[in-house]
Amino acid sequence: MKNSIARTALAGIALSCLSLGAAAQEEVEVTIRKTAQINLGAEIGVVHLSDSEYGLMLTPNLSDLEPGAHGFHVHENGSCMAAEKEGKMIPGLDAGGHFDPDATESHEGPYHHGHRGDLPALIVAADGTATMPVLAPRLTLADVRGRALMIHRGGDTYSDAPKVLGGGGPRIACGVVPALE
Repeated sequence: MKNSIARTALAGIALSCLSLGAAAQEEVEVTIRKTAQINLGAEIGVVHLSDSEYGLMLTPNLSDLEPGAHGFHVHENGSCMAAEKEGKMIPGLDAGGHFDPDATESHEGPYHHGHRGDLPALIVAADGTATMPVLAPRLTLADVRGRALMIHRGGDTYSDAPKVLGGGGPRIACGVVPALE
């Protein structure tokens, strides 16, 4: 009887420690705004980021997007501003290219050995909202600090053929993951 009480008490303590560890897990909120040729557009929601034992979890709470699948990426620079290319201002271009710390220069999706900026597609419901979490198994919160989260119009083939960078469309919304101070 004494041993079973002790085992029950130890199990309770262990569960309490696990739940405290989960509660202490860091979560970062990233505000997402529409991109624009000058400054940034309207806020459309947030994406919450947190580490899990399986990789980086990204949980969107977004609205005012076109229904369907959208390319979703981590971009190299921590900016969502427009930049000039060939004499034209391109919304979101200051974010740079997809995050590629291993210099693979290859677009293969979130589960292969190309650049690590590829995230699973962002799925937008018929009402224009996106709330389905995605998991980036090759990233951590530390990897994405100070970088941009970018949403592209249209889906992503996770291939450089027939179109480079998965054939994704324009950069339509963006947010910057806060850097560590």
